[in-house]
Amino acid sequence: MLLTILLLIFTVVCLPIISFYFGTPLNDLQQTILYDNMVWIVGGVIAYCFIVGELTRNNSQVDKLWSIVPIYYVWHMAAVAGLPDRMVLMAVLASIWGIRLTFNFARRGAYTWKFWAGEEDYRWEILRKKPGFTNKWVWAAFNLFFISGYQNTLIFLFTIPILTATNNSPLVIWDYLLALIFIAFVVLEFIADQQQWNFQKEKYRRIKEGIPLGEYEHGFVRSGLWSMVRHPNYAMEQAVWIAFYGFSVIATGEWINWSMAGCVLLVILFKGSSDFSEAISAEKYPEYKTYQKNVPRFVPFTKF
Repeated sequence: MLLTILLLIFTVVCLPIISFYFGTPLNDLQQTILYDNMVWIVGGVIAYCFIVGELTRNNSQVDKLWSIVPIYYVWHMAAVAGLPDRMVLMAVLASIWGIRLTFNFARRGAYTWKFWAGEEDYRWEILRKKPGFTNKWVWAAFNLFFISGYQNTLIFLFTIPILTATNNSPLVIWDYLLALIFIAFVVLEFIADQQQWNFQKEKYRRIKEGIPLGEYEHGFVRSGLWSMVRHPNYAMEQAVWIAFYGFSVIATGEWINWSMAGCVLLVILFKGSSDFSEAISAEKYPEYKTYQKNVPRFVPFTKF
């Protein structure tokens, strides 16, 4: 796990630098938005998440903002650029994604009137007890560099393709087609989360009322989209932001351009995150290892 974390931190520094050397360099407006505006805003969000997380011992502050700050980022960048059509379209799509994900997170008890409280990701509590993370200073460093620093930087990076659309070129048929694909991914992610929600809600209802668990006895959802891949919600989350990067390809005419880092890093993050989640599930549920052998992780009909 530690090796994965170090790899992620290394790539979040190196990959953006490397990607900036591909394709057309940033123009003056893009540099102004990036360096004079967004660097300070993102830095403030990182500081907020770290300080509040340390003071409250609830390290899910980034989770609370994961679906909210991208909406602000994209609209802020679009507004500074004068609201070009493609940037507005991308901002609307990011808002649809964000509203949907915020709803899903909110119904799990993530938000309370005490904005720093609410549900914490169960994995952080497990990780705190692992060797190497029990020391409070080690955990504080992990919170600063990975939970708050890395994740917030990543959130910004996967929204940054919107900056390639400052050229105000007209929308084309590929924009509309890609918008439909983006929305389809959001819908599939909603369905996956709803199937998970329905399963867990019914499972715990039966446990609470002492009703035989029946098909819920194995403990984890494996029907619907979850019968095709083990993490359909994660798969669609990655697909959403790969599609978002697709708008930069349309805007620049370049398949590889300087805004590619975010979606690549997101794929790497979900690989590591799903590894950690599955290790917990395999210990908790006896049938999970069989499920792992029979169902692909992210892509149907493959080994991935």
